[in-house]
This record gives sequence, structure tokens and C-alpha cells, in this order.
Amino acid sequence: MNISPETTRVGWIGTGVMGLSMAGHLQAAGYRLTVSNRTKKKAQPLLDAGAEWADSPYAVAERSDVTFTIVGYPADVRAVALGDDGALAGASSGAVLVDMTTSEPSLAEEIAHRAADKGVVSIDAPVSGGDVGAKNGALSIMIGGDEHTVAALNPLWELMGAKYVRQGGPGAGQHTKCVNQTLVAGQMISVCEALLYAAKAGLDPTTVLESVGSGAAGSWSLTNLGPRIIDGNFAPGFYIEHFLKDMRIVLEEARRMNLSLPGLALCDQLYRAAAAQGHARDGTHALMLALAKVNGVEWEAE
Repeated sequence: MNISPETTRVGWIGTGVMGLSMAGHLQAAGYRLTVSNRTKKKAQPLLDAGAEWADSPYAVAERSDVTFTIVGYPADVRAVALGDDGALAGASSGAVLVDMTTSEPSLAEEIAHRAADKGVVSIDAPVSGGDVGAKNGALSIMIGGDEHTVAALNPLWELMGAKYVRQGGPGAGQHTKCVNQTLVAGQMISVCEALLYAAKAGLDPTTVLESVGSGAAGSWSLTNLGPRIIDGNFAPGFYIEHFLKDMRIVLEEARRMNLSLPGLALCDQLYRAAAAQGHARDGTHALMLALAKVNGVEWEAE
């Protein structure tokens, strides 16, 4: 497969917080895009720049050599990939489907097997890096699927990611994202609790970040979300309700493997509390507001 703007038609399904920027990088590089989204308005910037609209995942894949999907939940992935009006039904033999949603490893395997029966290759390629990484083309892309096809797609991966690594066959990308989300969950609790401590001790959280951010305590969450927390900016780079979905997937996979992850289970409960307090559609760093409330600390949001 020769991937280039001149020869490759690209489809994109899902133009939310992440997908809009990711698709935009491909479009800016000269790829012809056919796009679809539950709400057409969210795809408007791509349409204004010359993308073609399609009314269904079927219609997107029918017009595309490589079709990307990044939607909300596994049920959405199943619908857009395997539904009667889904991308696989519209894809021709030799086409490639790439799901970049954080979804279930078993579903990625199922899609790959059903795609193979039709002569289509399905790749699972969830991402990490949030809205900042998506906007900057600096995501980490965790890939599972056919080795030759994954390598052939390198010109597309490099437009969206600073790091893209094939982890194995179908489902391996999703398993790797489970590892990622387990790490992120613990980091986010640590960032929030640390900033609460700083505030309660009468320190300036901004200067505290200067001291600890470059040392052993440094992390992506601290560097990128710490300042947002301090500013009271809890706009979503990634929704709490979607993170709850991710943790559910990890805990279910762990249970299937007879693996105990008590730390992640605690994170899940704390995030459920944040959602119950009205923060489900805020960013994951809005966990701070739930923890502040537990401690009787005032933490203003914009």
C-alpha cells in the first residue's frame, strides 16, 4: 500500500475534542477527507477547509482507502464499525479501518477477524496526549494489528503522533492503552492531592510546580494539567465520563485475567464521586473539585 496525498483517500468518523484536530493534520498535509460525525456542526471546520461530508460510516468507508474512527464508547465503536450502516459494510477489499477510540481489546479482535473475512485490515490504535497532544500532532499512538499494514500507514501516524509503536496483533493497542490509563489514573490523584496540600500549607502552587515539576515528581499530568487546575480551568481535554469508561474496561480486563488492581479500583471510586458531584463532562483534572469538597477547601473554577 502506497500512502500519499495523491493516491490515498482518507475517511474520518468522529470529530470531537480529539478527532477534529487529528483529522485536521491529515487534511493540512493534503489528504482528501471524507468525514462523518453524529453532529455535523462539529465537523464544520474540516468541511470549510474542503472535506466532503458523508451521512453514515458506510458512506465514509465506501469512498475511502483508509478510514479512521475515534468515538466515545465501545458500543459506539461496534455501531460505526460493525453496524448494518457501518464502516466495514461500506469498505472494499484491500481497504483499512483504523479505530483510535479507547475501547475493549476483545472488540478490537472481533472487528479484525470480521474485517479479514472481507479482505479488509482492521487496526486498533488508541492514543494518549489529550487535546494538547491532538492539536500539536504530538500524541502517543499505541497500535495493534497486521505488521505490514501498520508500517505502511507510517506517513499518517507521523502526522498525528510524536510516538507511534506497534505493540502486537489485534487488541494489543487497546491492552497498551489499558496500561496507560492505569498510570494516568494514579498520577491524576497525586497531582490533585499534592496541590491541595500546597494550598493548605499556604504555599503558592505556581512556584511549587516550578520546584517539583522538573524533579523526580515530574509527569505529563503535572506539567500539562497542574497549571489548569491552579487557574481553575476545568474544560475537558478528556471527559471524566470517558475516563470512567476507560477504567471500567481496565478493571474488567484485570478481572478476566484474575489480576487485582486495588489502586485503580480506588481511582475509579473517586472519579465516580466527581461525576456524581456534576463533573462528568469536565476534564479529568476536575477531580480536584471533588477532593477539595471532601476536604472543605474552596477551589474556584472559571
